[in-house]
Amino acid sequence: MCNILPRAYFNRPTLTVARSLVGKYLVRENGTGQLAGRIIEVEAYVGPSDKACHASKGRTARTDVLFGSPGVSYVYLIYGMYHCLNVVTDREEFPAAVLIRAIQLDGLLIDGPGRVCRALGIDRTLNRLDMTIGKQLWFEEREKRTGRTPIGAFPRIGVDYAGSWAKKPWRFRLLSGEPALSGRRALRS
Repeated sequence: MCNILPRAYFNRPTLTVARSLVGKYLVRENGTGQLAGRIIEVEAYVGPSDKACHASKGRTARTDVLFGSPGVSYVYLIYGMYHCLNVVTDREEFPAAVLIRAIQLDGLLIDGPGRVCRALGIDRTLNRLDMTIGKQLWFEEREKRTGRTPIGAFPRIGVDYAGSWAKKPWRFRLLSGEPALSGRRALRS
């Protein structure tokens, strides 16, 4: 079974989308073929009150995409060298997104949002891409979950500036007891 996740999937509360993306596949069409990585870890950023969310300081040219349609990519550069991929969630005009932090690709755990983007060739040229139409970059459900998939909730990483918002357990990760994580592991970025 291989289904592209539709806009309605992302037009739901951000924490619901974030948790449910774990175990789905991120697919990149690069002109010569497709790369597909199983999503292992994500982080949620929920609205203008969330001090870790880029939109907490208001609508800017950079954050305008977060106020738009769910299912659209938000790709930005951090530290002047690492790209990060997010997908916009929730309703229009409510700035929220899910950051893709880790995937498993060809048996290798790609751990860290910059490494995910590097492995899949994702950069700012893919910012504002509609990820629900199956061109260049999209999400798929490839297998139905059997039983309960062990997913842990943890504080977000690298957002200490957000004070108490950094401690929110809005990072969701497939737990290491899952057989899919028994492969080789890449270094964390």
